[in-house]
Amino acid sequence: MKRHLTGVIAAGLTVALGVSACGKGSSSSDGDGGGKTIKFVAAIYDDNTQGYWDQLIKDFEAKNPGYKVQLEMVDWTVMDGKVKTYVQTKQVPDVLNYNSFSDYARDGLIYKASEVVSPEVLGDFTPTFVEQAKYQGEQYALPFISSARLLFYNKDLFKKAGITDAPKTWDEVKADAQKIKGSGAIGYGLPLGPEEAQAEFYSWAMNNGGGWVDASGKWAINQQANVDTLNYLRDLTKSGLTQPNPETTDRKKVFNQFAQGRIGMAIGGPFTRAGFIDKVNKDLQYGIAPLPSKSGSEHNTLGVMDVLAAFKKDGGKNKEAVKKFLDFYYQKENTAKFLKLENFLPVTKSAGDALSADPYFKQFVDALPASKFAPTTNPAWTAVAGAVKQDLGSAVAGQEPKKVLDKIQQTAEKSG
Repeated sequence: MKRHLTGVIAAGLTVALGVSACGKGSSSSDGDGGGKTIKFVAAIYDDNTQGYWDQLIKDFEAKNPGYKVQLEMVDWTVMDGKVKTYVQTKQVPDVLNYNSFSDYARDGLIYKASEVVSPEVLGDFTPTFVEQAKYQGEQYALPFISSARLLFYNKDLFKKAGITDAPKTWDEVKADAQKIKGSGAIGYGLPLGPEEAQAEFYSWAMNNGGGWVDASGKWAINQQANVDTLNYLRDLTKSGLTQPNPETTDRKKVFNQFAQGRIGMAIGGPFTRAGFIDKVNKDLQYGIAPLPSKSGSEHNTLGVMDVLAAFKKDGGKNKEAVKKFLDFYYQKENTAKFLKLENFLPVTKSAGDALSADPYFKQFVDALPASKFAPTTNPAWTAVAGAVKQDLGSAVAGQEPKKVLDKIQQTAEKSG
């Protein structure tokens, strides 16, 4: 799942696993190639990502003589800054893999989805994700990958601490974290660093009646439910029940520690198994449960979606090449290979049934239809997500939660 996910979310779906921040990949030639050469900026999800795109581009170019794709790989920890620079300097790529899009749609920078993929591709997207890809009722973004978030817990640490069931309420989370701490491990892994703080926070806030906007769609970041949520996370931190310095901790560190058996609970996604647990300890005894809520009576799931966006360039001269490339990627065998490699959830109907056959993935696939997403269709979301990533963690490190949320609320209102 970038998010943005968008995620997005989000965030942010994505996890950088010790790879470089930026790198060049497949490129066949420089220059615009008469409109037949396009640049594709792809996010680094893990160590496998570049190899996938290198091979796909090689296959695409072999089957489409004369068309070339220049690939640039960018780590999610620097993606926001890179994209901002692309836009400000008018050096946007032809195709961008990102977690937000609506501000570019508002400003007339990107094509409508119907202009750059075939009707067959458009018709294959799952309706849930199509709605998240629209701006003012028109689909601009192309759903790329998705994810849902659930609670992972270490069964051995639970047994050692005398805990019999996964927590359903926030009080139970805190009580269980205290027991796990007493047995020598970290109770809860809280990543509020600059990579994807918005997804972690929203996973908690949505289970306390909070969120980014109110019922009318107006920004409500500093609402009381969100303040209470941040105070709860601050209390976990101040009580020593999380890892040190959550405000600077990204997901990759939390997930690695969970895989090592050092953390009792953490919020993860479908990528957690292959991306972390299997690499460290395939025999790790862990369970997966719904996200806890303050009341215990509801258990909302965070949905995250990353997208592909196609930028208008040279008066539309790049449209044909972009369409050829995107239609090629969205062939079932190509999308399925990426999902299997990266352990994300499908955004197309044709790929959904296959993943549901795996009991592990079925838990996440089943959670998606009722999941909640960040307001990525609002053009201000890019600025809001950036402010959350930069500032939210300070609330558990010493700043007053209300003041931190007030500041982010101001960013939202100023951004539209």
